[in-house]
Amino acid sequence: MPGQSPSHTTVSTRTKILDSPDSLPLENMPTEIIVGMKIRELRNQREFSLRTLAERSGLNINTLSLVENGKSSPSVGTLQQLARALEVPMTAFFESEPVSKRVVFTGHNHQPVATFNNAHMQNLGKDLADNAVQPFVVTLEPGAGSGERMIVHTGHEFVYCLSGRILYIIDEIEYSLEPGDSVVFEAHLPHQWKNINEKQSQILLILYPADQREEPGGRHFSNETH
Repeated sequence: MPGQSPSHTTVSTRTKILDSPDSLPLENMPTEIIVGMKIRELRNQREFSLRTLAERSGLNINTLSLVENGKSSPSVGTLQQLARALEVPMTAFFESEPVSKRVVFTGHNHQPVATFNNAHMQNLGKDLADNAVQPFVVTLEPGAGSGERMIVHTGHEFVYCLSGRILYIIDEIEYSLEPGDSVVFEAHLPHQWKNINEKQSQILLILYPADQREEPGGRHFSNETH
């Protein structure tokens, strides 16, 4: 309708999708709708109540409800907590039928991208068998980061700063990463990070979980808005 605001149109479209989830192909749905549907599907498969999943993941039950209903865009950090609680890789939230591959080639113009609040995550290991290595290129808006809660997971973590400036705090020690700087550490050490640049920053993040069922990628992005 003439004069209708873009935000109103977006809300109306989201409402229609929630009312009729089969009305659009999966690839045409907003990320938060796809993720919410998959989380509910996986939770129901395991016969978890909403409260049970909230307790297992450490998330607030109201936050979880909003995510499942596509009314809140979860952070990658939130998704990682849910992936661990559901014992699935984080990619399970975006794909209807993941296919395990022994070799994954990702062309420069075909990099799967997921957007969460102020972060954009490109999964360079999509469908890799066993999730033995989880490589991501992460682009962060100013102030975006992992949130107030410290992250802890299994295995090791490698970070290489591609552009901008990232502050990593690992076991209470601060590391300021500029282009060309890197850090690798045992991921059981409490850690968090934030883009402290005035513009976008970009990092190469490679996770090596000791437990292949774990999906540490998700816990690295805050559910907070900035």
